[in-house]
Amino acid sequence: MRQLSLFEVSDEPQDPQLDSTRREHGRPTPGERPDLCSPPGLSEADSPSQLRIVTDGGYPQSRVTANAEGDPSDPQAIVRPSGRETLLNGTDFGATPSPDLLSIAQSLAHALENGLYLGTSSWSFPGWSGLIYGQPTAKTNLSRHGLTAYAQHPLLRSVGVDSGFYAPLDSARLARWAAQVPAGFRFLVKAPALITDRFRRAERGRPAGPNPSFLDAERALDIAVGPHLEGLGDKAGVLLLQFPPVGRDGCAQPRRFAESLYRFLQRLPKGPVYAVELRDRPLLTPDLAAALHHGGAVPSLALHPRLPPLLEQLSLFDANRADGPLVVRWLLRRNRRYDEARERYAPFDRLDEPDPTTRQDLAVAVAAALGEQRPVFVIANNKAEGSAPLTLIELARKLAAVFGHSA
Repeated sequence: MRQLSLFEVSDEPQDPQLDSTRREHGRPTPGERPDLCSPPGLSEADSPSQLRIVTDGGYPQSRVTANAEGDPSDPQAIVRPSGRETLLNGTDFGATPSPDLLSIAQSLAHALENGLYLGTSSWSFPGWSGLIYGQPTAKTNLSRHGLTAYAQHPLLRSVGVDSGFYAPLDSARLARWAAQVPAGFRFLVKAPALITDRFRRAERGRPAGPNPSFLDAERALDIAVGPHLEGLGDKAGVLLLQFPPVGRDGCAQPRRFAESLYRFLQRLPKGPVYAVELRDRPLLTPDLAAALHHGGAVPSLALHPRLPPLLEQLSLFDANRADGPLVVRWLLRRNRRYDEARERYAPFDRLDEPDPTTRQDLAVAVAAALGEQRPVFVIANNKAEGSAPLTLIELARKLAAVFGHSA
């Protein structure tokens, strides 16, 4: 195998100041091929920003909308609101799983107990009442107290913590979250953009000069790796290194990027699962795959309009596949921009645009990895199909079918 040559070259409260950095520049309009190296804006298809709050207490009879091809996604795969005693700060947040959902969870019990970690990007969405939570509840309340109820869902054994991208998370906060979930739960936490962004950021996320902390291993140990291990302990799952778009000049030197990343990874301590996620198609090269393999990291396969489809990404990394977990984040529908999807899908209580092709490809990839006894993390975003919990329920139904069960 070729070696790299090294040469020099939500407890997630809203923060209006950070919200402005969450808008990715250069996303394609519907039906338009994305610019592969658009101006380097912060790349976030998965940030819970300015969501509508549900206050009417109504629960749709069906939360799944058939797509144009008539995908008959089963509307029974919902969680009905009830009075299950999940008392958090004096409020009942829990929702009772439907018989259909319990059947799916039972059919996947072995996988769920042996390395399958399904989760959503954050947990504090009021629109999930009846899916995760038992009654309409303010976002701030869910942010502080909702994680315990979230972790009682029969399919959810992980959660993506996006807020770490915008500001470092200290070990005390991470420890508070870890105390709210059961022993088998695992967190996927983003490292700060302070480490993974080439640029310092001005208002609205515009580049404002080079970032002196970019790929600084000592800084990463101090503000990301150390708190991750100390705060989460055995519940530390994946430390995600997400790299925003690097701009055209960065895309023009994919080998240089891969070698810089390799040197950075080599300086990090062994132990955590490091996953690397990009937003620039030209950087997805065999050099990158080799850098991750020899650097002790795994790819985070982002299902996002800026990147190739899942099967193409899998084929790139297969030759240099590490022994670590399969990490997939299903972020944004290929024909949507982030803001467009957010406006269309809010309050995220139904599958507005099911994507059965991606679901099938993902189910096959997950089943194959589990068959090789590799752990699997799948984090779904509301902007993938309209509702992250329902996306995972339908994925679980497909997995049950792949495993030969009838859910």
